[in-house]
Amino acid sequence: MTEETEAIDVQRLQNMLQMAPFHAWLNLKIRSVTSQGLELEMPWRDEIVSNPAIGSVHGGVLASLIDLTGLYTLNAHGTQAKATADLRVDYHRPATAGPLIAAGQIVKVGRQISVAETSITGSDGKLLASGRGAYICGG
Repeated sequence: MTEETEAIDVQRLQNMLQMAPFHAWLNLKIRSVTSQGLELEMPWRDEIVSNPAIGSVHGGVLASLIDLTGLYTLNAHGTQAKATADLRVDYHRPATAGPLIAAGQIVKVGRQISVAETSITGSDGKLLASGRGAYICGG
């Protein structure tokens, strides 16, 4: 964090996570905010499954979770991230059980673009997906 940024309180961040209807539908909960990053939890639900044969989560849901975790990791640490400029996602194994845990970490804070990376694990701790987002920032 730089002198120009100020972390926001956890309850305010949780309220921000519920503002948009899609974010509220994901039902994201803050597990922790530390000086190193942010950890979110998304409960398992049948509506996120795209392959009923193996019961795996749709890749778009995982990508959204990576995107939102990166954005809110920056916001939690005082950076005014407003929109996604670029997003990269790697899928490592099918997500077939929940809850899903997303851990975000700041890579770089800039005046116009900031970067965060996220990893998603299942309840067994195995890496399911990871990614990096670049976010448009500013006051």
